[in-house]
Amino acid sequence: MGDNNQGGAGNAPAVDLNQVRKNKREKLAALQAAGKDPFVITKYDVDHHSADAKAEYEELEAKLLAGRASVNTDGMDEAAAREAVNADYNERRAIMDASPINVSIAGRIMLKRVMGKASFCNVADLKGDVQVYVARDALGEEPYGDFKKYDVGDIIGVKGYMFRTQKGEISVHATETTLLSKNLQPLPEKFHGLTNTDLRYRQRYTDLIMNPDVKDTFIKRSKIISSIRHYLDAQGFMEVETPMLVSNAGGAAARPFQTHFNALDEDLNLRISLELYLKRLIVGGLERVYEIGRVFRNEGLDTRHNPEFTLMELYQAYTDYYGMMDLTENMFRHVAQEVLGTTTFNYGDLTLDFGKPFERMTMIDAVKKYAGVDFDAIADDEAAKAIAKEKHVEFEPHHKKGDILNLFFEEYVEEHLMQPTFIMDHPIEISPLTKKKPDKEGYVERFELFINGWEMCNAYSELNDPIDQRERFKAQDALADMGDEEANHTDEDFLNALEIGMAPTGGIGYGIDRLCMLLTDSPAIRDVLLFPTLKSQN
Repeated sequence: MGDNNQGGAGNAPAVDLNQVRKNKREKLAALQAAGKDPFVITKYDVDHHSADAKAEYEELEAKLLAGRASVNTDGMDEAAAREAVNADYNERRAIMDASPINVSIAGRIMLKRVMGKASFCNVADLKGDVQVYVARDALGEEPYGDFKKYDVGDIIGVKGYMFRTQKGEISVHATETTLLSKNLQPLPEKFHGLTNTDLRYRQRYTDLIMNPDVKDTFIKRSKIISSIRHYLDAQGFMEVETPMLVSNAGGAAARPFQTHFNALDEDLNLRISLELYLKRLIVGGLERVYEIGRVFRNEGLDTRHNPEFTLMELYQAYTDYYGMMDLTENMFRHVAQEVLGTTTFNYGDLTLDFGKPFERMTMIDAVKKYAGVDFDAIADDEAAKAIAKEKHVEFEPHHKKGDILNLFFEEYVEEHLMQPTFIMDHPIEISPLTKKKPDKEGYVERFELFINGWEMCNAYSELNDPIDQRERFKAQDALADMGDEEANHTDEDFLNALEIGMAPTGGIGYGIDRLCMLLTDSPAIRDVLLFPTLKSQN
């Protein structure tokens, strides 16, 4: 169906957009002068979305026309065949019209074609779009005249009944149309859409209107978060909320954003993690807790990082990192199945399989496999630095053997971890909040989940020894004194909580946004954030 009333910003260069805007405002003024101001309307009763109305019609059609064969025009000349097809259509239409599906829909006009006594428009809503047939005889002379003046971009309400056109398109036969909101800013031209990436992110509202796949991505994101909640609630977890403004931003290696609280005349930080407050709740006897919330890290922007992002963290008393591995694997599998209807799906050219057991590998074994270096055979920090120099792995003077093992992992291993893989048993130097492995000195009970070469999840057997925790904080304070802006700082209240006593506990944290990228086949984190952080246009 063509459109001769788009007024779009992507039309031929000859279109004067200022004149288009002026015309739209003149139409609004005329409506207001005639007592038809759309902006005074406060509600409109909607009983169907487009997709639901079409599905309901198809279901009824299948029932009422079951067993009815298509017309056979073999051997007929063109005129006779056309007459037979028309007669068959009219008979089918009469059967369906005898049991009408009456609908009241509302949405935005995306296409419009005026043809004398009858017109067509295409109306888009949350669940898709539907063609609307508007005839002067059905509406009346004056209402039809008003409809002809509607613009692409206007939001309208339509009452009518469902039917199938002779060309086979399920449509709404309008008996009433109502202008609900007047579009005053021309939309991008329909057939080229909104393609400027920066403009799409800045004007997400226009992006959602013009690109149905974008709307689908964010509907799916909502389902992903809902599915995570369903899973955890069924496992007996309780959702909680913890502070965003904190005096000590701990729980992760990241530089915080800082602000000032005027009422107390104190500097505060935006949280970088959910961990330390959630573990306080474990101390308080809430045995299974989780939070899905925004955290803020003062870091760079790239395809996988945004300074504010959505984090899910959970903590469960009386379990360890093996329990967390089982829970994580089952949760990811559950979410994929519930949201996508399958555990096997594509991300770009990669086929991911969440149905198979996730691979488990220690960090030392992974580095041995992909870098050919056995850190079990490296005696001390100096030997580790020597092998790093030999392999051209850059390190800082204060780095220890465990830090260098992690640098080798980042350099040689991550890019190979495409299918879901748990990397276990990290060095203590990079894990200040994690319980030591009782059978391997210098290492802790921690894992990270990698998929598509990305870190997707971080989990521990949580450190609950307050004496050990104080020493770990002291080491982090020393790093901060040496200029490490991402180091943790001693949190005296958290240490006090541990001294009260925290049960053996397992914990997990993962970024919702990266999971959304995987499950929506989105190449960049900005594609799954409704309003990503952008440089000011000023």
